[in-house]
Formats: sequence, structure tokens, C-alpha cells
Amino acid sequence: MNTKYMEWVLRVSVFGTFFGHGVLALQGKQEWIRWIMDFGGWEPVVASKLLFAVGVLDVLVALSALLKPVRAVLLWAMLWAFWTSFMRVLPFIGGPVWDFVERWASIGAPLALLLLYGWPTTLREWFR
Repeated sequence: MNTKYMEWVLRVSVFGTFFGHGVLALQGKQEWIRWIMDFGGWEPVVASKLLFAVGVLDVLVALSALLKPVRAVLLWAMLWAFWTSFMRVLPFIGGPVWDFVERWASIGAPLALLLLYGWPTTLREWFR
């Protein structure tokens, strides 16, 4: 199979995941605001502003994945997807472990794209 096809499937997958979540964050998804409040003890206004900032960052990650993937951004995407998937099963949110399991593709797509490009061996390579 042509690796260019695999690359584009992964790029579009990462774009879709992060763009979709970014737009929901920019719209101020109430459930996520509550999670931020519960996690950090912040007031609703602060939680809303934090969620908006996360939304902007997610949209930027999405655009990077689609237009010019950068290894450091893909690593961030994988780690952020892991954290936001895992936090759903923390006691203050109380979701079942399956809420984490069902999101493994959100973690795997940026990781697979990063591995397809090759794991960097120098700091400079992380930003190419």
C-alpha cells in the first residue's frame, strides 16, 4: 500500500478529531466547563476561558496536522488525547473505563502519523 495514502488518512483523522473537539470547546461545551471546574476548582468564568484557549489550541493542532504536520505538535496531540481520554475515568468525572477505551483511536492516529514520519533523534527534528 502506498504510504502517501496512509499518511493522508492519518492527517485527515487527526484533523477531524482535533478540529471537532476544538469547535466544541470554542462553543463552550457545558459538560467540559464543569469538568474543568471540578478538576481545578476554578470559577465558571475562568473555566470557560481555559476551555476557549484549549479550543484555539485544538484548532491549531488540527490545521497543523492537515497542512504541515510537525512532529512536536503530533506528540502533543497524542499526549493531549491520552490525557483528555483518561480524565473521563477519574473519580471527579466518574465515567466508565470504556469512555477511555473508545477514544484510543484519538490517541493512536497522531502517534501512528508521528511514527510514519520517523521518531526524531534530535531536538531540531521535532520541529520539522
